[in-house]
Amino acid sequence: MPKQNHKTSVGGQALIEGVMMQGPKGVATAVRKTDGTILTEYHDVKHLRDKSKFWNIPIIRGIVAFIESMILGYKMLMYSAEASGMDDIEEEEMGEFDKWLSEKLGDKLMNVIMGIATVLGFALAFLIFFYLPVWLFSKLNTLSHMTLTPWQGTIEGCIKIVIFVVYMLLVSQMKDIKRLFKYHGAEHKSIACYESGQDLTVANVKKCTRFHPRCGTSFMFVMLLLSIIVVTLLSLVVPAELKRNTVAWMCIKLPLIPIIMGIGYEFIRYAGRHDNLLVKILSAPGLWMQRITTKEPDDDIIEVGIASLKAVITDNPEDDEIK
Repeated sequence: MPKQNHKTSVGGQALIEGVMMQGPKGVATAVRKTDGTILTEYHDVKHLRDKSKFWNIPIIRGIVAFIESMILGYKMLMYSAEASGMDDIEEEEMGEFDKWLSEKLGDKLMNVIMGIATVLGFALAFLIFFYLPVWLFSKLNTLSHMTLTPWQGTIEGCIKIVIFVVYMLLVSQMKDIKRLFKYHGAEHKSIACYESGQDLTVANVKKCTRFHPRCGTSFMFVMLLLSIIVVTLLSLVVPAELKRNTVAWMCIKLPLIPIIMGIGYEFIRYAGRHDNLLVKILSAPGLWMQRITTKEPDDDIIEVGIASLKAVITDNPEDDEIK
């Protein structure tokens, strides 16, 4: 076991009835099957940053890591749906049209459904978190006779945060999402137990915190806060005529997303290694949001988190220490 206050680079993701843990050498998944057993598998993963030093340059590595995590997360979600047996349950509950689609597309049906869901998800995210704040600001600015124009970046950013919090609160009320958030909590608590140097047992994990500074929720909130700063500075130099044009203003902001993403990643890395006052202040909103995106897991869910973590760590804790 590692020493106390071990800062591990291991991170994870909640899956359908499971947990994924990503370590220094690969990825492990643990999924609770419908018969009650836990299916644990190790997956070799090759990262782009390992192929060239260029992809490991600060900021750039954050952009690459985000894209890779999105792709990997999608693949592991697909895997967990199949491994847990959820596909079989859904097949039994199919209507006539669903059965017809299944017969025509066969094994490709789930890939098609997930592909469509992904496209729709990105489109919805663009509308809610990118277009809607701009549109709402334009309405508010018109009502105020254009007096809010100098504060456009700040106000749009605050609107994004409000939308994000409300969205997560609403989503967290769904039954399936509540269970997913319990697995998210198990992931965090297992890592916290490992970092504290305790044996990975259900009793020890239960005592640990479910809040972690390197969580994806914290990353999203850091990105929102950074976007306020960056877009506010941008709005000071962009002519008012361009900012009043919704399409032009969105096109100007789009190239900033990867930069904000990269800066956010560097902060999350820094937060994982340090525990100073600056980190505590900037991490506080993200940690608060984890009260929504993580739930206290049951013992059987904790067992899944432990199984996934044990499969990805090595005998030498220094292998996964944050560099």
